[in-house]
Amino acid sequence: MVSGILVIDKPAGWTSMDVCAKLRGIFHEKRVGHGGTLDPMATGVLPVFIGRATRAVEFAEKPDKEYIAALKLGVITNTQDTSGEVLEERPVQVSREQLEAVLERFRGDILQMPPMYSAIKINGKKLYELARKGREVERPARPVTIKALEIVEQQGKDLYMIQVRCTKGTYIRTLCHDIGQALGCGGCMASLRRTMAAGFTLERAHTLEDVQTAPDPTALLLPVDSLFRDWARLMVSAGVEKKIRNGMTAVLPGLIPGEYRVYSQDEIFLALCRAQGGKLTTIKSFFEV
Repeated sequence: MVSGILVIDKPAGWTSMDVCAKLRGIFHEKRVGHGGTLDPMATGVLPVFIGRATRAVEFAEKPDKEYIAALKLGVITNTQDTSGEVLEERPVQVSREQLEAVLERFRGDILQMPPMYSAIKINGKKLYELARKGREVERPARPVTIKALEIVEQQGKDLYMIQVRCTKGTYIRTLCHDIGQALGCGGCMASLRRTMAAGFTLERAHTLEDVQTAPDPTALLLPVDSLFRDWARLMVSAGVEKKIRNGMTAVLPGLIPGEYRVYSQDEIFLALCRAQGGKLTTIKSFFEV
């Protein structure tokens, strides 16, 4: 049975679900999911989970993500990126020092208004469906954290490459739009490349062409426990393994409270477990049934 994580370098023009559909065909496996949507214009790290590894998708979206984005000043669009309709163009008389000063406002905990062109649902309707009908609805601002925000490069007077490290749910195109608003000249996102997601970087990523031409595509898969490399490791006895496989609580007096990735005596990754009060309970199992 095919099971594992494939880190894809998503090409521009593909949706994240397009990538999953392509991989379903390559691996002949229906269970394929991704860990964090990328817009079609974006490229870069897209962790894809195949087979029983899809049980780990919910854990993939929690860690921080990193991006390199092109901030285009002086242009405001309806989608907050250059793929949309231009609503307004303004002259840009902004120095790099002025931009640096404004970026400080966006570091740390901020509130971000989700864009209308997004898959967020309000009253059961996806925002982008309403936006395509020309409607705009009220939507609550959401807390996100920008852990790092730096200028990487300046290309002319109106285009800057910025590096962003942020928490789940951050819209980089909204960040670009809001920075432009704060500067008074407007702005949007001209390109986006994700350089890290779920702890995986571009160094681990493969193009779709790599996968299609590989003699054995399964050789490119990472084991599912690679997602949990920062969790404490615990190897258990055959008796405890049997209890985990049967969904039971195991009694392990003296085990330090916390969360563990748990292995059998023969190095099979069994489950993520929580230890508390000398008892070990399963958070999520990963052994083949």
